[in-house]
Amino acid sequence: MSVIVNGLTKIYGKQKALDGISFEVKPGEILGFLGPNGAGKSTTMKILTGYLPQTEGHATVCGFDVNTQSMEARKKIGYLPELNPLYTDMYIKEYLLFSAGLQGLNGKIAEEAVESMISKTRLTLERNKQIGQLSKGYKQRVGLAAAMLHNPEVLILDEPTSGLDPNQVIEIRNLIKEIGKNKTVIFSTHIMQEVEAMCNRVIIVNKGKIVANDAIENLQKKSDKEYIITIELKDEISSNLFASLKGLVQTEQNGKLYRLKTKSDIREDLALLAQQNNWLILSMKVEENSLEEVFQLLTK
Repeated sequence: MSVIVNGLTKIYGKQKALDGISFEVKPGEILGFLGPNGAGKSTTMKILTGYLPQTEGHATVCGFDVNTQSMEARKKIGYLPELNPLYTDMYIKEYLLFSAGLQGLNGKIAEEAVESMISKTRLTLERNKQIGQLSKGYKQRVGLAAAMLHNPEVLILDEPTSGLDPNQVIEIRNLIKEIGKNKTVIFSTHIMQEVEAMCNRVIIVNKGKIVANDAIENLQKKSDKEYIITIELKDEISSNLFASLKGLVQTEQNGKLYRLKTKSDIREDLALLAQQNNWLILSMKVEENSLEEVFQLLTK
């Protein structure tokens, strides 16, 4: 495993920001790390990257303990924090060369790494500008480029698409997905569409504890919210004819399309009812709960 977290706890005075969380992330996995504000996401990331010491528990990155082997662990990590720290009076290439030097890259190796990241993050047209002249979206790209210069095994991204326009979001999303094929990526965001588009697995934290750790499709199926079944018939019928179905909560009708809220998956009973009444079914499916609905349910 690239990242192993075991019983991680962080206490600020009387406030417990993290309460004994444990999880693992393997190479080639893009993990969505979600939670409401104040849930402990950024605290976890800061501990993993060596910015904060934990109160209890331990964590390792690529086999190095983030507390006792902090420098070795940091060399394996690329980190883009939520508040992207940049030297705004420096030019893009100047700043990236400076960042490369901090990572131990020099000479031709540094030049090649900088040119590669400028290309990958689509900064070519802006490369000769001062960072202070850039939009928020382009500043975010500079931060992402700096995080990846030393080809880290683990990439930790806190709100990486913040401030990007839709086209830029797609470009960065594709870049992160490409990176995630052979690296470990921990990705924090409040944009659920980003998580659904990029992540293999999701961890949801709330009040310092992990409340979910699973693949997105499994979380949607495990949600204890009501089922929603949509059925389209060839001919319009009265919605009252569904009243005999066991577990039916509510029926909504739009012409020949019916949306049934139920306590369980009653598609078999629904098909039998249609057969008994000679209704011709054109389509029928169960609507999965969206990740946003699951998130709201688990973090209320």
